[in-house]
Amino acid sequence: MTIRGTTTIPIMRILFFAIAALIGLFSIEVTRAQADKPAAAAKPKSSEADAAWEEVVKASQPPPPPEEWKKTRPSAEAIAKHRLDQSEAAARGAQKAKDFYTRFSDHAKADEAREREFELLEAAVAMGNAKVAPQLEALEAARLKNPALSEDERFQLRASAVHRNAVSKTAEGQAAVFAEFEKGVRNLQKEFPKRSEVFEMLLVIASQTDAEKGRKLAQEIVSSDAPDEAKESAKDLLKKLERIGTPLQIKFTSLDRKEIDLSKMRGKVVLVDFWATWCGPCVAELPKVKAAYDKLHSKGFEILGISFDRQKEALEKFVAKEKIPWPQHFDGAGVFGQQFSISAIPTMWLVDQQGILRDLNAREDLEGKVERLLAEKQ
Repeated sequence: MTIRGTTTIPIMRILFFAIAALIGLFSIEVTRAQADKPAAAAKPKSSEADAAWEEVVKASQPPPPPEEWKKTRPSAEAIAKHRLDQSEAAARGAQKAKDFYTRFSDHAKADEAREREFELLEAAVAMGNAKVAPQLEALEAARLKNPALSEDERFQLRASAVHRNAVSKTAEGQAAVFAEFEKGVRNLQKEFPKRSEVFEMLLVIASQTDAEKGRKLAQEIVSSDAPDEAKESAKDLLKKLERIGTPLQIKFTSLDRKEIDLSKMRGKVVLVDFWATWCGPCVAELPKVKAAYDKLHSKGFEILGISFDRQKEALEKFVAKEKIPWPQHFDGAGVFGQQFSISAIPTMWLVDQQGILRDLNAREDLEGKVERLLAEKQ
């Protein structure tokens, strides 16, 4: 999921772990600003310790994507293998960091090595490396016992565990992931009832669940003492949910200068895909969307692409390169984004054969949903 604009609630870094696991993409990032700077000259340093620290720094860097990915979009299998390589590299980096602070406990970089170990273990587990999960849990438990731990630090640790538990359900599908996520968020809500991040998490769940539950969660946020930004986002979600069960009106001129009118596509099941070529998750969805189109287009399935690309030329080149057969509209000004309160992409809506909006979350089980709508009697 890629967030558009500046009005959307910022999603915490740890939330990216869960979403990335769902879409099959992830990159290890060392976020500590001072991580790779030379050690402070407060104490004499042995060349052995310095060499060991350089090994830690080197081991903290993720394996780069293959060069051919710059020219050819990788397959799902290739992405999964690279993700596995990254998870194993993160685990090795964590072990290097532990070895360093164990051997050189009085070194100026010892505390930083402990932080690196934790961050790299967190990344490794987020990418599916279950073997190092016990190590991460042990470190978390030890930190939580520290009476000097601030509320921010305590919340971060607890929230990380919530997301990790949710990611562990990835093999069971998106519904299972978000069910586990909500369970953990509700526990967080009891422990930290005033934290704004809890409302952010509830809003993510509301936007990814069915319409009825989404309304209840959004209304809960609006009626709560959540920050104004969270309430506004919840209100936007309620507006979108109100569209379900009503005719969807969309007209545009496509890249090939054809006039597209959704109201004239009765008898077709239509996917409205809000996306952009710069959006990694959007591009990652393309093979699945293409597969559904190839299988079901002859049975009455159509797709309308609405791109939020910043440059029309970039969209045109991408569409030509990928040979995308369905109409595309360049919405660089974000007209449709504002009209329909699209705050994150990819967003995929499904419209039935009567032109009625039926689904705001078409990514999950796309083929199945389309087949069921095609099977409905007109």
